[in-house]
Amino acid sequence: MPVITAIAPQKKDKQRCNLSIDGRFYCGMQFETVVKFRLKVGMSVSEEELAAMQFESEKQTALDKALTHITATMKTERDVRSFLHKKGYLEDVSDYVVEKMKEYGFLDDAVYAARYAESARGRKGGRLIALELKRKGVPDGDIEAAVGALGDETESARAQLAKYLRGKDLSDRATLRRAFSYLLSKGYDADTARAALGGIDED
Repeated sequence: MPVITAIAPQKKDKQRCNLSIDGRFYCGMQFETVVKFRLKVGMSVSEEELAAMQFESEKQTALDKALTHITATMKTERDVRSFLHKKGYLEDVSDYVVEKMKEYGFLDDAVYAARYAESARGRKGGRLIALELKRKGVPDGDIEAAVGALGDETESARAQLAKYLRGKDLSDRATLRRAFSYLLSKGYDADTARAALGGIDED
C-alpha cells in the first residue's frame, strides 16, 4: 500500500500543506484535515482514501477559493480547473466546484466567449478571437456562436488598416502587401482584408 513520505507546508498558503506519496507529490490538503484524520509521515494509506478525505473536508474551501478567484474577471471552466489543480485539489473536488459554480451561474463558457468577443471587437479579427478562446478551453460551439455574432468585420478591419497606413505611401504596392499581412496577423480573414484594402484604394 502507498506510504505518506512527506507533509510540507505550502509557501503561499500556511493553512495548507502538500502531501507526497512514495516520494512524489500527490495533493494539497488543509492542515485541519491532516489533523482530523491523524495523517503522518510513514502511514500507509490508499490514494482513494486520501481523495475521499480531501473531498469531504475541503470541497467547500475549494469552492470559496474558486469564487474568490473569479471576482476580478470572468474565467472559463479550464481556468478554474487549472487554478484548483495548482492549489493541489484533486479531480473529484474540481468537478464538484465546477458544477456548483455552473449551478450558481458564476461559470458559463458561452457567456464568457460572447463577452470576450465583444470586448475584442475592433481590435482583433474573428480568427484571432477564436484562437484565443480555443486556448482558454472554450468549446467549439460556444466559440462559433460568439464569433458569428460579430457579423461583418470589414469596417473594423478598415479602422485598423487606417491606423497602420497613417503616414505611409499608399501608392507603394509593397506597403499595401505588408498591410494585407498585418490584417491577417490581427485575425481578419483574407476576404475581409481584401475588402478593407479595396476601400482604402477607393478613398
